[in-house]
Amino acid sequence: MKASYTRPFLLAALVIIADQLIKTWVHDHMQLGEEIRFLGSRGMLHYTLNNGMAFGMEFGGSWGKLFLTLFRIGAVVAIGYGLLFLIKHKYHRGLIMNVALIFAGALGNIIDSTFYGIIYNYAPLFHGQVIDMFYFPLVQGHYPSWFPLWANEEFIFFRPVFNLADAAISVGVILILINQKHYFKHQTVEVSTPNSEVVED
Repeated sequence: MKASYTRPFLLAALVIIADQLIKTWVHDHMQLGEEIRFLGSRGMLHYTLNNGMAFGMEFGGSWGKLFLTLFRIGAVVAIGYGLLFLIKHKYHRGLIMNVALIFAGALGNIIDSTFYGIIYNYAPLFHGQVIDMFYFPLVQGHYPSWFPLWANEEFIFFRPVFNLADAAISVGVILILINQKHYFKHQTVEVSTPNSEVVED
């Protein structure tokens, strides 16, 4: 297999393997709700189960859970196809590697929601829960009394508990947004000057 195909899928494989190893270790060595602090009160492993989307957001009900899992499977197939398209048409390497991160993160969470219910004997196929563990409540306090809607309520940043797959998706998306002009620059040149030779970065 050519290096252009090997590198992004190797990155995706490494992320998926690391994600699953961390989730398995947390499941086997921690109790639900248990915390292991490594940055004091600012950073810790916090074992929680997520019924829905990334960062603990939920999509309610059994049918909602089934729909979400099937939607995830469809999305990861589409992302995988898009990754192959980008490689085949020689898009920017940075873009390809970031899409590989998004692909890995999506697939990592699909493994949980599709198979964990059966593996850990608590739910049928497609109804598993995603294991989350990274928690970084870096800033804590209370909203001021004049603040609309949440006056005097507790404020925590960053509140969501997440996993390596969530982080891979977020990093991939953020880097694409930051570098989109650079990533798609040579494609714009190709369209505007079809007879000229395109030099990739």
